Amino acid sequence: MAYQDVVAEIERLPDGPEIGALFDFDGTIISGYSAVAFFQEQLKRGHLSPRDFVELLSVMASFGIGILGFPALMLAASQFLRGVREDSYAAFGEDVFKSHIARQIYPETRALIKTHMRKGHTVAIISSATPYQVAPAARDLDIEHVLCTGLQVEDGEFTGAVIRPICFGQGKVIAAERLAKKHNIDLDQSFFYSDSTDDLELLERVGNPRPLNPSGRLRAIAEARGWPARRFASRGRPTPSDWIRTAMVPASLVGSFFAGLPIWALTGSKRDAMNFSLSVFADTASALIGLNLRIDGEHHLWSHRPAVFIFNHQSNVDMVIIARLLRRDISGVGKKEIRNMPLIGRVLEFSGVVLIDRQDTEKAIQTMKSLVDTMMVEGKSVCMSPEGTRSVTPKLAPFKKGAFHLAMQAGVPIVPIVIRNSSDIMPKGEMVYRAATVQVEVLPPIPTDGWTVETIDEHVDEVRDMYLTALGQSRTAPIAKPLKVVKK
Repeated sequence: MAYQDVVAEIERLPDGPEIGALFDFDGTIISGYSAVAFFQEQLKRGHLSPRDFVELLSVMASFGIGILGFPALMLAASQFLRGVREDSYAAFGEDVFKSHIARQIYPETRALIKTHMRKGHTVAIISSATPYQVAPAARDLDIEHVLCTGLQVEDGEFTGAVIRPICFGQGKVIAAERLAKKHNIDLDQSFFYSDSTDDLELLERVGNPRPLNPSGRLRAIAEARGWPARRFASRGRPTPSDWIRTAMVPASLVGSFFAGLPIWALTGSKRDAMNFSLSVFADTASALIGLNLRIDGEHHLWSHRPAVFIFNHQSNVDMVIIARLLRRDISGVGKKEIRNMPLIGRVLEFSGVVLIDRQDTEKAIQTMKSLVDTMMVEGKSVCMSPEGTRSVTPKLAPFKKGAFHLAMQAGVPIVPIVIRNSSDIMPKGEMVYRAATVQVEVLPPIPTDGWTVETIDEHVDEVRDMYLTALGQSRTAPIAKPLKVVKK
């Protein structure tokens, strides 16, 4: 299991819902503040007038220097939503999650949440933020209980009022005690994870306070009281070394390609040259990134070739992972935009990557037909993602049928490669690689003999179910219950 050192304490706990695992949101589950992401997106979309922008900055500055307390801040901020439809703002919150917040989730905190859930503990988010900031992340994390600061709604529109008590300070204690009473949680056995002294009351209320990414003041309090504290470096501001090794990865691809050219010149074998370059790139890029792999079922990578290797796509680092796993005699599929990348696009295309136009399905199908000959005549394998693009979270996206048609036409097996956590290294939307250990499981080859166009949907569903099982995900993920709002 990834992050074993982080979850070791939880693994030793007894099972049962009477143990609560309560999480603050901003700074604890995610790096940074969701309100900032909302603010940035509102500016980008022109939702704030110049006057609104100045007024909101003034309110935030007043809070920052202590003139306004948090309740006054929430009340002032809620005025900007007066008259806005709740359903529209909830949809906006979903967009902000996909574009900003999803990539800010700490993988270590995700591991803590998963481990508490596996132990049968009652997991909840208790945040001073609004449910529109928190609920999309809660759904992604399969967290049912979300206790937040509510905004008053009347006839589907925000009134500009805040529901009291606000979920802040002592308000979080009230929320936790109500949750405990309703679900028979023993707070004396429970955990609360937070980064801020704003949550000191609830940290003191539970039996197991656990500061995560604590502020300087909270860290000093934790040290004085003997509270175990942790800081995660997997998200947040990149270090200079993160930027340097990220820049070196594409350079290593070009360098590896040129390193193979002498083999082609001396032997006349482009195939041997490309295989050499692929292996050099896989090992060099892995070392630069700090990518470690834990692989189950590695023998399935070699038992049946040629084959169509499919993988769930979470990150740009997946290209390095696939190169590291398959090593030789492979061709891939990528989006046509790769061709526009200076030098790198040409290198990939020359190496046998087929670039398709995802907006033109008919043209893409015609382009991919060349891969049938690649497998049947040249004996090469093909790797591609049936999701079609990177997902913003580890949740599996719907599968497209191209890879399955390809395997059926070439008469080769499908080999599923399950990548569990490559988004820990570089989630979609992030710019830098972070060192991490990625867990990979290679499932047994699936023969395509007897497959037909009429039965292909059934086969796609069967293979996708294998992925869901391996990833511990359900067909329909649990949805966080929305916070009930009080009508005026």
